[in-house]
Amino acid sequence: MVYKILADLTVALHLAWIVFLFLGALWGARRRWVKYFHLAGLGFAVLMQAFDWYCPLTHLEVYLRSRHSPATSYSGDFIIQYLEKAVYLQIPRYAVVIGTLLLIGVNLFIYGGSRKTKRRTK
Repeated sequence: MVYKILADLTVALHLAWIVFLFLGALWGARRRWVKYFHLAGLGFAVLMQAFDWYCPLTHLEVYLRSRHSPATSYSGDFIIQYLEKAVYLQIPRYAVVIGTLLLIGVNLFIYGGSRKTKRRTK
């Protein structure tokens, strides 16, 4: 039972991490340490896409689920595993890569806009 709870907490943490990657620039535009942490996370996301790695949180969740009950574990990508269940679609790898690149572009745009705003107020 402990492994199931830990696996579920890992899923919650994983979801929070994904939300942070999407919205972190809004918080990071005002706090420098958040900005650098967020940019590092986005950089790691690019590395994972470039080398076809799975997120360490995915590995942790799969491990914890297999310890609880091997039948509840899965192989593959966290996003595909959960979004596929929600939308009933297969998400091709290229779509995840394109989404990652768009995410980075939007966040860099937000960071660039916050820099211009700071310059105007000085």
